[in-house]
Amino acid sequence: MMNNKLISVIVPVYNVEHYLNRCVDSILAQTFADFDLVLVDDGSPDSCGDICEEYARKDGRIHVIHQKNGGLSAARNTGIDWAQANSGSQWLAFVDSDDWVHPDFLLRLYTMVQETGCLLSACGYFRTGGGDFPAMGAPEYRVLLADDYYCPDEAGEDVPAIAWNKLYHKSLFDTLRYPVGKLHEDEFTTYLAVYRAGKVAVTREPLYAYYQNPVGIMLSKWTPRKLHILEATENQIAFARENGNQRLLKKAVRQYIYSTYEQIGFAKQWDNPGRGRLLKTLRKKLREGLRQGKEFDLFPLCREFSWVYEEAYPMKPFWWLYGKLHRGGERQE
Repeated sequence: MMNNKLISVIVPVYNVEHYLNRCVDSILAQTFADFDLVLVDDGSPDSCGDICEEYARKDGRIHVIHQKNGGLSAARNTGIDWAQANSGSQWLAFVDSDDWVHPDFLLRLYTMVQETGCLLSACGYFRTGGGDFPAMGAPEYRVLLADDYYCPDEAGEDVPAIAWNKLYHKSLFDTLRYPVGKLHEDEFTTYLAVYRAGKVAVTREPLYAYYQNPVGIMLSKWTPRKLHILEATENQIAFARENGNQRLLKKAVRQYIYSTYEQIGFAKQWDNPGRGRLLKTLRKKLREGLRQGKEFDLFPLCREFSWVYEEAYPMKPFWWLYGKLHRGGERQE
């Protein structure tokens, strides 16, 4: 029998037995109650599966799925598939299982799409180790075109590609899924949803609490899987070129250069026999990024950006690179 709720909230669950109650309780405490909650137990080795089942016995809106561990993307996809096949909901929202949401999270996001006709809405969030939501004033929002939301002109404005501070019309995921086995899965996916929606209703109200576990951050180690961010950005560059979107292209190329430079720094500390070969590949990618950046005069060859050129061409001193291009007439300072 198909559920007939307006919103399906999808929560991937893995190894969060100490945080899961806080997350689920915050969702069940929503002032907007017309939702079903999909808890996807992604093969969690702790007691999360039992906790999920206990909640389902108490609230008929909760549906629990147990599956073999496949990662965050696989769990989200399972939730999307269930909502598409078993729920009459029109909207999707994602909450990570160690985070929690403001009581008005769904109400504010849904009100915005109803009042504007947008297929996507987004709220602010705050990073916390467990604190309360900051004080908020009267609800305010604005409607932004996809480019204005995803590629803001304001320097330093934080518009991350995160999945979980948004409400999506279900049609945006008719053919869209998260990439299984990839880190930075949101970078592969969110921009596609944004550009399919065309415009976004946005509030800066911090309605989502993003939990930062300082122990987890300190213990995390770099691995080549972190390079998935480069693959995701390459996909964005290809998408922008295919669609003639110069604004997204400029943003993606700039991000690609910064991300590649950053990953080279991490790879230098990688204690593995393949480190030299990997660094060679990454520097080639960095040079390609700088080549594409010339279209927008990004990172011009001058002393201000000598750091990136010295990393891209480690065997060539900056004065040699500058002199070569200067004499060739490619750039005058």
